[in-house]
Amino acid sequence: MPPGAWPGRVALPAVPIRGAPDAVAQNSRRVEEKAVSGVSPDRAEVVFHAEGLTKIYPMGEVEVAALRGVDLDLYRGEFVVLLGPSGSGKSTLLNILGGLDAPTAGRVLCGGRDLVRAGEAELTEFRRHAVGFVFQFYNLIPSLTARENVAIVTDIARHPMTPEEALALVGLGERLDHFPAQLSGGEQQRVAIARAIAKRPEVLLCDEPTGALDSRTGVVVLEVLERINAELGTTTVVITHNADIARMAHRIIHLSDGRIGKIERNAERCPARELHW
Repeated sequence: MPPGAWPGRVALPAVPIRGAPDAVAQNSRRVEEKAVSGVSPDRAEVVFHAEGLTKIYPMGEVEVAALRGVDLDLYRGEFVVLLGPSGSGKSTLLNILGGLDAPTAGRVLCGGRDLVRAGEAELTEFRRHAVGFVFQFYNLIPSLTARENVAIVTDIARHPMTPEEALALVGLGERLDHFPAQLSGGEQQRVAIARAIAKRPEVLLCDEPTGALDSRTGVVVLEVLERINAELGTTTVVITHNADIARMAHRIIHLSDGRIGKIERNAERCPARELHW
């Protein structure tokens, strides 16, 4: 295996772009059918396997436990919501899964590799090619257009979409040359999603992607995530404290006080367009 290659990684096929720029609206019916069909992801293929994850932050003379022995498997192609209040350990868990932080104890396997034992060069390769990140705040470069913000990723990825393909996928095919200041909050978040998925990652990790948006705009962003999961088969993990968003997931993992309280599965998933809060 060549250095930096991640076992189990599959190059996803090119995304068909169907004419008009509002790809989300054009494909909502087909995505909705997939979302409510009850088709489960392939439970035989584990993308992430976490054992005994513990994270302790020293705060002067006090130690704060953000995670307390978390065991978790995430499967290829599923849409998972990590649900819990602020301080429950959601973001800490996501950062460890994404190779942005290391646990105090425990291990994380992704594609057969132990991320806890991986060196910094290997983690950089993992973050660059295997995982896409979407955060509450968009982190776009103000002096670059939407196309150029996405190209930052496509220029270094192995088998990327073009920026035009990625932006069309999120319904921004006519906003390619607009700067962030010329875009609404929802449009900026969709540019951030396009940037994250343009490299065709195995996993998309989203930390409160609708947290800075009103409900109507938030639903549009969730429709984009729904479409990416349904059409590309990208394992998608969304952190939220909004219980209504959990209705669109295959599984809901409830976190509280650094522990997994329970894991639920939706018998029928609710299409994102029907969510409201």
